[in-house]
Amino acid sequence: MQNANCKLRIELGLILLLWLAMPLAAQDKPSEAIKIDKEKKTVTLACKIALRKLPNLNEVYPIEVIASLAAPKGQKAHETVVTFDAKPSDIHKAVESLGLKPGKPAKGEGAEAAGPEVKIFLELPGAGGLAKRMPIEKVLVDRKTGKTMPNLKWTFTGSISKQPDPNKPEKVYGADATGTLIAIFPVTDETVFQTNLTMKDEPLIKLDTNTKVLPAVGTDVQLVIQVP
Repeated sequence: MQNANCKLRIELGLILLLWLAMPLAAQDKPSEAIKIDKEKKTVTLACKIALRKLPNLNEVYPIEVIASLAAPKGQKAHETVVTFDAKPSDIHKAVESLGLKPGKPAKGEGAEAAGPEVKIFLELPGAGGLAKRMPIEKVLVDRKTGKTMPNLKWTFTGSISKQPDPNKPEKVYGADATGTLIAIFPVTDETVFQTNLTMKDEPLIKLDTNTKVLPAVGTDVQLVIQVP
């Protein structure tokens, strides 16, 4: 009887260890939402068209980022074109796997983003089931004039690292904490990509989504990052 109880305890202990290890293993795997094409030199991310007004907010804020984690994880979820479900650091690694090295993100007045240039597109559902790819600028319009955003320079800056707890040495990839993948203005350096715009441009450029070309909120789309 004692041997049987001992065997049962060992079996239960092994089951518990396996159960505890499962989430850790899952966290180490890259998200299935990210696809790398080494021949075409693209990183494609599964996304959804974002809500422009979140239920907990009283107004619709201007677009300041292209892609963010959905609320409540994404700090810029109320100012984004699309939302996604992946770690920004995994997208960073995917771009690096295509041969690019990150530069340096900008934040605040006078700062300018540095790093290699990439192209960013959005693939939308098209006629006959064929995807329609368009430059990301085409899905942005000026709030006052309705004019499409001119072409921008998109830079692979990478994110800063941050120390969430000042009493602990551990650091995290900043963009994983904010949930921001692509920022239009240097309002944050906890992002993976930025444009050539500066904080001097931010008061002058108020953007919204181009509802003439974008599908309905919640529609599945693909964000494509093209490496030179």
